[in-house]
Amino acid sequence: MTVAEAIKTGILYEKKVHATYLAAVKRAEDPIARKVFVTLADEEQGHVNYLESRLSEWQKDGRLAGEKLRTVLPAAERIRGGLKRLRSQVAQRKGSHAAELESLRQALAAEEETSAFYRQMVRELPPAGQELFARFLEIEDGHAAVVQAEIDSVNKMGFWFDLKEFDLELG
Repeated sequence: MTVAEAIKTGILYEKKVHATYLAAVKRAEDPIARKVFVTLADEEQGHVNYLESRLSEWQKDGRLAGEKLRTVLPAAERIRGGLKRLRSQVAQRKGSHAAELESLRQALAAEEETSAFYRQMVRELPPAGQELFARFLEIEDGHAAVVQAEIDSVNKMGFWFDLKEFDLELG
């Protein structure tokens, strides 16, 4: 696969994940769940925009020298640590959140599929493409960690936790 083909395929994956989160926003009954899904949908739309700009850059110059991809979400390790602290503070379960849990399961599958593609691109592309997709892999793995943490939170504690608790500086 060429770098241009990989970027085009990445755009398709990002659009699929974005659509998954938009559908989840519409189904969500819990306002915090809706906020989580909106944040993730916005992040995925940013990925689409970023990849489209990288594709234009590659087609014009044959290189990828654009700005670094940023994320509003923390690293997977920080998410897992926040969930661990949260678990220690909560003793009882509240509600089932069945619709949100189904959306989360769909989102997790989409994130994992996208990460698998990026992981393959990191192994197979020339260095310029590897660098681009390594950053995407890092971010998508973080998204999967957020989704899994939300699933765990709802299943084990019965409530959502707000992403704001994990805000970090962009980077």
